[in-house]
Amino acid sequence: GLPREVIKWLQSLNLTHPIRNVRRDFSNGYLVAEVFAWYYPQDIQLHSFTNGASIQTKQGNWQQLERFFSKEKLDIPKEYIEGTVHCKPGAAHALLERAYTLLTHTVLHYLPAKNHPRDFSDSSYQSQLPPHARSTAAQAIKNNIASTELTTEPDRILCTQKAQAIMEAHAGQKRLEKEEFPRRFGLKPSKANSSGTSKTPGVAAATATITTTTKPVREVEVKQRHPAKVEA
Repeated sequence: GLPREVIKWLQSLNLTHPIRNVRRDFSNGYLVAEVFAWYYPQDIQLHSFTNGASIQTKQGNWQQLERFFSKEKLDIPKEYIEGTVHCKPGAAHALLERAYTLLTHTVLHYLPAKNHPRDFSDSSYQSQLPPHARSTAAQAIKNNIASTELTTEPDRILCTQKAQAIMEAHAGQKRLEKEEFPRRFGLKPSKANSSGTSKTPGVAAATATITTTTKPVREVEVKQRHPAKVEA
């Protein structure tokens, strides 16, 4: 959730709508405009913003806010905005924390960047789960790409790229799981995994050299034990 100082700060602004769900309430940008209007009343005219839930309303409000951020040189990352629009977990929290720092010139007691990944995916949560409980590739795409992202025309190519990146990351994770838990996938563990050690290239090369040099010696020993019969 939001830090206590950010909650108290928002309550002190007397916003027109009570905050019940941070992800949903700040998604359309209207309350965000109200927050910045307290500090820039001449630059933000609330009558030009609409308090609605449609994707067109959200895009219209946020386009005005992005122009304002650019004009005033306020560092609000694009990832924070996109994540807030599409109700990504942690995105609205990160945006409000950044707004609090910029508008009050107060540093929070912790570093928000470490608590909120910039892509706002569930990768950190999935990494904490046991392998059998992690999402499939299809579920990972569903979890990390919001339905509103699919309805916005400019984002379709970006969504395709996101889906491809998610599938590649999932495939890479599966490869690591097969190496770490081969029996779970019906595979035989490699010698390196069963012994708990991995051979370095130098050791492997040395082993190969030893194997090739010992074969002729064994053949000589066999010939000495069973000498060929000499015809009279």
